[in-house]
Amino acid sequence: MPKKQTYPFWLGGVAGSMAASCTHPLDLTKVRMQTVPSLPGANRPSTYSVIRTTVADHGVRSLYTGLTASLLRQMTYSLVRLGSYEGMKDRLSKDGSPSSGKLLVAAMLAGGMGGVAGNPADVLLVRMTSDSIRPPEKRYNYSNALTGLVTLVRSEGVKGLFRGVGTNIVRAVLMNGSQVWSYDLFKSTLLRNRIPIVDFQFKDNLALHMVASTVAGTVATTVCSPADVLRSRLMSASGKTNPLEVLKKSLREEGPRFLFKGWTPAFIRLGPNTIFMFVFLEQLKKGWRTVFPAE
Repeated sequence: MPKKQTYPFWLGGVAGSMAASCTHPLDLTKVRMQTVPSLPGANRPSTYSVIRTTVADHGVRSLYTGLTASLLRQMTYSLVRLGSYEGMKDRLSKDGSPSSGKLLVAAMLAGGMGGVAGNPADVLLVRMTSDSIRPPEKRYNYSNALTGLVTLVRSEGVKGLFRGVGTNIVRAVLMNGSQVWSYDLFKSTLLRNRIPIVDFQFKDNLALHMVASTVAGTVATTVCSPADVLRSRLMSASGKTNPLEVLKKSLREEGPRFLFKGWTPAFIRLGPNTIFMFVFLEQLKKGWRTVFPAE
């Protein structure tokens, strides 16, 4: 019986970092849309207006503000959530093909673990990408992720690294459940079934990976939007606060629509990010199989 192919735990973190390098400007735009408070009677900022203002005020390079925090986030959050999910899936597959329900539970559990691991980098990412829209006296002025970590611990203690960790875990559970699990589900479904109208059968190639990841990105954006908005607002805050206070205040001042604030840039960012991440991951796996084939 041939030996089952295994992959290194860190492969998902590398794929996530490669994807984040491509989509970081959209992540920055999403955070700024989520954290800018709505003024009474004022129009909500659009994706285009936020990008235009950012470039006009600070130049094109400013769209990559906080990239170091984004890479640190991928090498903690994505590394743990994707690596843990692959490990759990391998264990569940020892007795045959696992059910979709078991894979969903595994994906959500792995997402929660990733949310804890990546929370410090998430705090830095939110603060660094939203810093320029703050009043000068309230800016954090982190030059990069590593100095930001040191400054954060010095000013707020170790507890500061886990600001908003509750909402971040909820978001990570929802994200992994809706993104990683749905990608596996759509990929396996498309492989098993022919498309009836055009009588087309997918093969395990780039086209399949792109279609499955596009649908997964759409599902993940919608499911995660409320937790994502709350997470961004909690992490960008400098004073003592809690999720319930933020939720009540935002609902009172902006109405329930605020829970989907930044959905468009989130989708524009998460759709391509999901595609890049899974395409890169599949190619990295293919390269690993070529260099280190299973015996």
